[in-house]
Amino acid sequence: MAKKSPKAAGAEPAAATAQATPAAEQAAAEPAADAPSMAAEDSGKEVDGGDGGQGADAAALQAALESANAEIGQLKDRALRAQAEVENIRRRAAKDVENARKFALERFAGDLLPALDGLEKSAESAASATDVKAVAEGVALSFKLLTDTLRKNGVEPIDPLGEPFDPTRSEAMAMVENPDAEPNSVMEVMQKGYLLNGRLVRAAKVIVAKAPEVAGEGEG
Repeated sequence: MAKKSPKAAGAEPAAATAQATPAAEQAAAEPAADAPSMAAEDSGKEVDGGDGGQGADAAALQAALESANAEIGQLKDRALRAQAEVENIRRRAAKDVENARKFALERFAGDLLPALDGLEKSAESAASATDVKAVAEGVALSFKLLTDTLRKNGVEPIDPLGEPFDPTRSEAMAMVENPDAEPNSVMEVMQKGYLLNGRLVRAAKVIVAKAPEVAGEGEG
């Protein structure tokens, strides 16, 4: 049997190695070729995940906007109701003030009517009466009824006869010497004054007494 040369025996492994190299390269290339595809899939998943998050944020913003609009609508409605209520209160207050102004003297006028009736009867009696005393009594009675009605409604007369002169309630029409009266006192009331619940309505018109001049004063 003929022996193989050493060169031939060494060449066979080399040839096998050469044949194995293309196969290994192909096997290595296949995972590399699949890598872009897998990367693309992963990228697609990431993109899909990002779109989903943005959609959720948009939905939340939309819900918040709708809630805010609803709250604004409620506040506007409340504001309109409050404005209407204020307007109603203003109208009622204006009406109450007008009625108070118109009918403030309603009770006072009612209280005066009996005095007015008495004066009317006195005038009728005076026209045909022969008894002057009876007429005078009727007038006096009517006058008393009138003054009582005024007092009942807070109207008080100012009659400062014999009192010290008070310029806040009386008006001095003249000063007259009077040895029998206290100097600076009211010696005559020409017209009574009146107060309404303590406030001056009309000052009394009076004559004030002064001390007589002593003979000889002012000479020299």
